[in-house]
Amino acid sequence: MSKKREKLLVDISKTKEKIVELQEKLHELEQQKTELENTEIVALVRSTKMNTSELSAFLKAYREKNDTSFFNQKQEEINHEEN
Repeated sequence: MSKKREKLLVDISKTKEKIVELQEKLHELEQQKTELENTEIVALVRSTKMNTSELSAFLKAYREKNDTSFFNQKQEEINHEEN
């Protein structure tokens, strides 16, 4: 086997190893991103101070009407209760 061919085969092997490592790293980073997004979503939901039935009703109304009038009404109720 020629030296050039051997070197090329070694380079191919090293490149494949790097690709596998980078794919694993990418997978880990995507998982971390998903975890952060989920944490942010949970924080946003909790900040609304709605119980599960209110949240469910809000999401259902939002899907059906695709507007936030229900949410605005609930926020006004919460603000009124706090005062």
